[in-house]
Amino acid sequence: MKRFIIGIDIGGTTCKIGLIGTSGILHDKCEILTNLSNNGQHIIKGIWKVVNEQLNRLNIPKEAIIGIGVGAPGFINHQQGIVYESVNIGWENYPLTEELSRLSQLPVVLENDANVAAFGEHWQGAGKGTDHLLMITLGTGIGGGIIADGDILSGASGAAGEIGHLTINPNGVQCNCGRIGCLETIVSSRGIIRQALNKAKQYPGSSLGRLHRENGKITVPDIFYLASVGENLSRKIIDHVVDIIGFTLSQLAIVVNPTCIVIGGGISKAGKPLETGIKKYFQKYALARVRESCQIKLAQLRNDAGMIGAARLMLQQDLSL
Repeated sequence: MKRFIIGIDIGGTTCKIGLIGTSGILHDKCEILTNLSNNGQHIIKGIWKVVNEQLNRLNIPKEAIIGIGVGAPGFINHQQGIVYESVNIGWENYPLTEELSRLSQLPVVLENDANVAAFGEHWQGAGKGTDHLLMITLGTGIGGGIIADGDILSGASGAAGEIGHLTINPNGVQCNCGRIGCLETIVSSRGIIRQALNKAKQYPGSSLGRLHRENGKITVPDIFYLASVGENLSRKIIDHVVDIIGFTLSQLAIVVNPTCIVIGGGISKAGKPLETGIKKYFQKYALARVRESCQIKLAQLRNDAGMIGAARLMLQQDLSL
């Protein structure tokens, strides 16, 4: 009998559910809106309902399922299967593994969503073939994952890899975590847009200023486009952003000495201009011995990375039994 793993990537907006083979091939996937009512208490029931429908549609018996791997946002105790805190969803000390195991009667493993995305890229994506990987996800927030000797580095309390909350500017703006000047306040989409809005107000006659007046908003793709056609304010914003990312990654690389750094998240859709800029500043700041043994790549699996990495986590546990 052909066997599969169910990989689940829970986000603040959507939940992605995939059926993955033992070789890492994604055979089927679907996506549902995250039910945030009642502090997320109905999310897992909704996911299991969709999984059942998926298996029935594909005529796959439950006996063919090895188990379920889950990536969830927030601080995770992967050993106990508990989400300590996930602000965007409303979970606090939520026994996710216990709840999903009860509903499914299948083995369940749980990890932080950025960690499983890194594990997915390590298994089937940009980091395939390396056992030492660092991933940064650039989006609404900033996430990170560390693969050391082929395994996820979670840390003592599940907080390893929280790259977005490194303090970059102690005199900067307040982060959602309550601290001041986190990386997330500068290089996330919110941070980049905030910089652009400040420039648009300061220079209302600029292209950024006109764009803001005409559209009532500025997006990250807008800023990258304007930078690409030579608009000076946008170029300065993007240069500052890639400088900060390159500097941060150079410092992290000294600590974990990866052979590959993967750039993921929605902002990574900017492609080569982002990659080239980060590489430039990483080369500038990194320790020579670290720099020479490390490649920087854009993520390959995009939105599938979390599902595939979560499945790998489950498969790894199954093989160790």
